[in-house]
Amino acid sequence: MRLMPGRAIRVTARIAFLLCGLISLFTGVPYVMLRGIGLPVQSEWFLFVAALALVGVFSVSLAVLPRSWIAKACKKDRDDEQLFSAPLKLLGGFAAISYLLALVAYLAPHRWNLDPQLMLSLCPMYFVKMTFDPSLVATFFLLAPMNAAVYGALGLTVGYAWLAFRKRA
Repeated sequence: MRLMPGRAIRVTARIAFLLCGLISLFTGVPYVMLRGIGLPVQSEWFLFVAALALVGVFSVSLAVLPRSWIAKACKKDRDDEQLFSAPLKLLGGFAAISYLLALVAYLAPHRWNLDPQLMLSLCPMYFVKMTFDPSLVATFFLLAPMNAAVYGALGLTVGYAWLAFRKRA
């Protein structure tokens, strides 16, 4: 017995793809506006913007493309359950890990001296912590979910790349 019918999974997946993609695109905006100058650490900001934009555009395009086109690219039948469920599971896994990582980055004591370059690549919203100190509530309900959405979009990209490039059994 399945927990959700196929149509509900497809609709849920498309909404999640759209939200994660838009948040990924929205997260890149401060990097473009600051152009690396306003960041306390000199970073390769354009790499972050390019990565966020690619992942965001890919997620948004998957949210709006017809199912038959996605199935053709993944070499699957358009009614195959894995077409939306496998990438959705990866999206959820990446988002959960990224949410926890954002909380660890916020709660880490200053004596740990976290490398800003590494933290900016692992937690795109870390620049907010570097420029001003957000409250715990803002981190729990705004910054960590945005970070989770960005990495959820990355998980979606990995999921569809896996479906498209793996060998058929």
